[in-house]
Amino acid sequence: MSQKTISIITPCYNEEGNVLNLYNQVREVMLGIGKYDYEHIFIDNSSRDNTVAILKSIAAEDPNVKIIVNARNFGHIRSPIHALFAARGDAMIGIVADLQDPPPMIADLIREWENGAYCVLGIKRTSEENSLMFWARKQYYRIAGRLSSIETIQNYTGFGLYDRKVVDLVKSFDDPYPYFRGMIAEIGLPTVKLLYDQPARKFGITKNNWYTLYDIGMLGIINHSKVPLRLATFAGFAGGVLSFVIAFGYLLAKLLFWSTFSVGIAPMIIGVFFLQSIMLVFLGIMGEYVGAIYTQLQHRPYAVELERINFDHSFGPPRANPVL
Repeated sequence: MSQKTISIITPCYNEEGNVLNLYNQVREVMLGIGKYDYEHIFIDNSSRDNTVAILKSIAAEDPNVKIIVNARNFGHIRSPIHALFAARGDAMIGIVADLQDPPPMIADLIREWENGAYCVLGIKRTSEENSLMFWARKQYYRIAGRLSSIETIQNYTGFGLYDRKVVDLVKSFDDPYPYFRGMIAEIGLPTVKLLYDQPARKFGITKNNWYTLYDIGMLGIINHSKVPLRLATFAGFAGGVLSFVIAFGYLLAKLLFWSTFSVGIAPMIIGVFFLQSIMLVFLGIMGEYVGAIYTQLQHRPYAVELERINFDHSFGPPRANPVL
């Protein structure tokens, strides 16, 4: 029986301060495990700093390092999945470039895979990020979990190990804008969860802004729930009933106190603005679903590659000496 292989996948964008350190830490872990050949795939999302140059210097020394350079920035959702489908290992490990996913945990992920788990997921127990942001993320996970039609995975960012069978199932979804974390929950194969404490980023700045967080957050809800659409229907019924009750109350008050009761225009204006705001919110929600359908119909490629490096090399054992 041939030796099993491991593919390690790292998406990166403007990570010149981290990629060499990450490579050496991953190499050291794989050297310690000793019994697996591996490849480390870096997919660069058209970085504007020296990230690609550093990766090329690493790849020149170590053929286990494979590089995909995207023609442009294809975003935080499409680029990683493109690299995942390019991987050739019996198991794939996703780990970010900023070292907030601890490389020493790779040994624990592989051990649980050897014990029969199809997915081994890193679950954040604590984080050194801004405490308010960490709290907000936890609340989002709770809300998304309650809205979802399936059991979601809390405090999980994608860091983990996935058996080849899982990756083939993800590929069979044929989703042009995939919510990977939701797919793992949807598949439902035997999964082990390992807790870890997320360290703070030491070099560079986060590439996640409000828009990217909103994008993946909304994607996580609409991909697995019809509740927001049904809330719009319920809100319409509730608003109609409430309007009727208020109108009837005003009618009674006017009939009973004809000469003294004055309705005024203020309640009407407030009511109109309130109803219009509710309508706009739910119109936006419906727009998110329509936008998701539009993306599915376009079916664009995950990424367009500018170049590939070292993919003509097969898997190999970890390099003994670090790249400095």
